[in-house]
Amino acid sequence: MKAVAQARSRWRELTATMLLVSGSLAPAQEAVPAEGDLAETLKRESVALRDATDLHPLMERIGDARYVLLGEASHGTSDYYLWRARLSRRLIEEKGFSFVAVEGDWPDLYRVNDYVKNRPGSGRTAYDVLNAFERWPTWMWANWEVVAFVEWLRKHNDALPNADKVGFYGLDVYGLWASLDAVLTYAEREKPSLLEVAKRVRTCFEPYEEDEVAYAQATLSGTSCEAEVTALLRALRSNSWWFDDPEASFDAEQNAFAIVNAERYYRAMMAGGPESWNIRDHHMADTLDRLVAHYRGGARAIVWEHNTHIGDARATTMAEEGMVNVGQLVRQRREDEGVVLVGFGSYRGRVVAAGAWGGEMERMSVPEAQVTSWEAVFHEAGRGDRLMILDGLETHEAALEPRGHRAIGVTYNPGFDPFNYVPTVLPRRYDAFIYLEETKALHPLHMEHPEKGPPQLYPWGF
Repeated sequence: MKAVAQARSRWRELTATMLLVSGSLAPAQEAVPAEGDLAETLKRESVALRDATDLHPLMERIGDARYVLLGEASHGTSDYYLWRARLSRRLIEEKGFSFVAVEGDWPDLYRVNDYVKNRPGSGRTAYDVLNAFERWPTWMWANWEVVAFVEWLRKHNDALPNADKVGFYGLDVYGLWASLDAVLTYAEREKPSLLEVAKRVRTCFEPYEEDEVAYAQATLSGTSCEAEVTALLRALRSNSWWFDDPEASFDAEQNAFAIVNAERYYRAMMAGGPESWNIRDHHMADTLDRLVAHYRGGARAIVWEHNTHIGDARATTMAEEGMVNVGQLVRQRREDEGVVLVGFGSYRGRVVAAGAWGGEMERMSVPEAQVTSWEAVFHEAGRGDRLMILDGLETHEAALEPRGHRAIGVTYNPGFDPFNYVPTVLPRRYDAFIYLEETKALHPLHMEHPEKGPPQLYPWGF
């Protein structure tokens, strides 16, 4: 028991290290004056944001790009979800985008994909599907804002043939146990000859009782399930043509990829350093590549993730730590096909987060942004919520100086807000930026009282 307790303590330390670069404990940046000239430029070049029609300059900037990555400055802010939904709806309706891929677990979000495509047994309502999410932090996807978008997407897809239905997928590497259960189910139903390989993986992980910390601790002594999970992926890939349903085949193979990389991720977390972060972001970028290849015919992708994943890491101090992220990888791999990165930020507001890793969700106040931050410069520019296409700032000397850019993770302490800023060269981190003066907290399904019904934003609020 003492060893397990020590492992859990080590896990918390490593989690804090990762949050240091992802936004929850980032050190405050050196002071950079908020020059009035830069604020005047932002005021002159940005456009007001009131409703979805005001996104037209961004739609023009996107043009024929095949990859549009949409960020958020926290995982618990309603406005970020709603603006991503508004833009995604326009991209789907007006530009024919093929799917939305989000910072969530593959097996959980695949149930959402089944629902929006009206596949057999997919669930009665979006609320039912999302309310079943159990892995912490549930509020990231089990919220009314996502319910609203998913219901709209289901209605949109109902008018389309199966081949043209827009998908909704999870990119993340977590969810090892759920992915393993999914592979076992597929093996039993579709290819019994794979069952023995899948059962060997289950047997290898069984002693850890679905506890990632216990497994990670065991790897320090040289024990691992690496050989078993690699054999499972190899077996699935060599037998995937046996599946009658191409979508089911792809789902099974992707679950196997998630198991392989989750095992690598948890092993790497115990060693510290940037490797585990890089394993995770490489997995998400690779999953995006596989989704595009699966759709074929010039698929166009929308991605929803935190700013720390979709904003190019090379324009932040993450690069100095040897870290890469999804935005950087997609730019490097797909620049010739068109990539647009859109960041988000706000000056003050409310957020849903937990006080500690694994803790209870709560609504918290987000104080006014630090005076040396990008958010403070936008506030100084005035005129409220704004959309800024950043191409023109590439020649603005003050805009090329790193400034703090607030990043709130799933844990947050408003009293330590000065430590939540990532030094950023904004016009190199993103192609466009959505600034919101004051934001509202997310509406989690597990926090609201169902008998009171959904908030007014559902189902047409975006």
